[in-house]
Amino acid sequence: MDAADLQFRVAAFVARQVGDDGVEVSGVRRLAGGASREIWALDVAYRYHGERIVRPLVLRRDPPGAAAQTRPRDEFHLLRAAAAAGVPVPKVYWLADDDDTLGAPFFLMERVEGETIPRRLLRDAIYADARRVMTAQLGGILARIHAIDHSVPELGFLAAPPVGESAAAFELDRYEQIFRVITPDPHPSFELAIRWLRQRLPSAGVRALVHGDFRIGNVIFATEGVRAILDWELAHVGDPMEDLGWISVRSWRFGNDEQPVGGIGRREELFRAYEEAGGSRVDPGRVRFWEVLGNLKWAIMTIMQAKTYLDARVRSVELASLGRRTAEMELELLNLIDA
Repeated sequence: MDAADLQFRVAAFVARQVGDDGVEVSGVRRLAGGASREIWALDVAYRYHGERIVRPLVLRRDPPGAAAQTRPRDEFHLLRAAAAAGVPVPKVYWLADDDDTLGAPFFLMERVEGETIPRRLLRDAIYADARRVMTAQLGGILARIHAIDHSVPELGFLAAPPVGESAAAFELDRYEQIFRVITPDPHPSFELAIRWLRQRLPSAGVRALVHGDFRIGNVIFATEGVRAILDWELAHVGDPMEDLGWISVRSWRFGNDEQPVGGIGRREELFRAYEEAGGSRVDPGRVRFWEVLGNLKWAIMTIMQAKTYLDARVRSVELASLGRRTAEMELELLNLIDA
């Protein structure tokens, strides 16, 4: 679907939502990123109760044929719940839960101005102050995410371990099963990592809503630090220590291993800010388990992205390039389990 067609269809959709036949959509452009979900920027103008409103928005849409972790409806409700809990997220406006308008479900949300490219955060002098404060900010935000009430009906879609089962065992089982089904060739290093993790499974503990992809690449930031948390497609109910481990996965450091938390901070600072904001007490050993499992999960995801490309379901250079990163993760896992 090209920009002109999307512009026409979105204008008709918004007109039905706001009761204004004079809706204007402009500035439609495809944004980079979004390996599993299309992202478009656009501006929508309409009249509501006699007032002309212009909103800079983002449209998130499932590419036809793509296998996303969650439906747009799920992410829409997650963003609403997160906003209510004080988490900085884009405001959501309208949801299309069918294929009628754009050939696949989508939703429209606020376009938050700021930067999303991690290497700029780590490199550019303009973000020096942001680098100093963001680790603590992210710890506080994680505490608020984990405080979201995941028992409400709107979040009933969230995957959760069976009652009494360790979230770690559940998550390891889930990703091992995915690995067994999709991998086109052997990966001995993954087998070693799976064995290492099974020998160190933490017991069942506190359960919380876990973001599942909490990393610098899913943050909108500016000179003052964090502005919004994005990409809730991997959210589930589990061990809150999972998010604390995931943000330190080596691929999210962009070469700055001296600062393991996203290339900008130390684990101790993240843990302290998390606890001070009301998060549960941090167990560093438990977080390390989740960091190793996080590296394994990302490795399996790179295979998933490659398979989506190789099966010709989505012809994306980004998916193909992610598939080539599996070897990097094999080396990282060997280093981690040998430490």
